[in-house]
Amino acid sequence: MTARIGIVLMGVCLILYFIVAGQQAFLFIGTGEPIAVLMGIAAIVLPLIGVWALVREIQFGVSADRLGRRLDAEGGMPEAETQLTPSGKIAKEDADGIVSRYRAAAEAAPADWREQYRLGVVQDAAGRRKDARASIREAIRVEKQAR
Repeated sequence: MTARIGIVLMGVCLILYFIVAGQQAFLFIGTGEPIAVLMGIAAIVLPLIGVWALVREIQFGVSADRLGRRLDAEGGMPEAETQLTPSGKIAKEDADGIVSRYRAAAEAAPADWREQYRLGVVQDAAGRRKDARASIREAIRVEKQAR
């Protein structure tokens, strides 16, 4: 729930920023000075890039949450096989073996989004956030193709 509140708050802040930046952009463009016009154009383009990035992250989060809930309802989420650190991560000495095993399962079944998602969950628990996002992104892609 806190993440959703954060997303809404970020969206509201982005909208306020877009309004203020838009006003400033038109003031800059209205001067007719070449540098000011370029700054005005940048003040329009940069918030649009921010909106695009926010929309992409929200789409990823919604899709990942949907697949996670579905996998959990099916009883397919990975169980903790080892002692976790107080922060909920897999101990470093155990991480490589567990991630390797889930990676092998995902590579053996590239058309199964569940294996890709499980790999992402385990990678996240091992502290490999970038790899986890890539695996979950792949799970989303595979699941969309299977529909």
